[in-house]
Amino acid sequence: MVTKTVQFNCDETLQMKAVAVLIQKASTFRSNIWLSSGERRANAKSLLGVMSLGIENASDLKVTAEGSDEEEALKVITAYLTNPDF
Repeated sequence: MVTKTVQFNCDETLQMKAVAVLIQKASTFRSNIWLSSGERRANAKSLLGVMSLGIENASDLKVTAEGSDEEEALKVITAYLTNPDF
């Protein structure tokens, strides 16, 4: 299991698209990927779960990956969260 905390950087007008792309990226990995914000935790492959976190621009998010491709998953997801590309 690997974990890293990052700051989500995204213009509010693009936030919903950023979340959708995040879920697509997370779903390409076999590992379980979790996002945590404060006391809340959600499966990064679940739209409702991620939306329930109420992520806003400049939020600190803890990303945890566990599985056969956890290192690559953590690298890709944290890079995307710090600089969403469309």
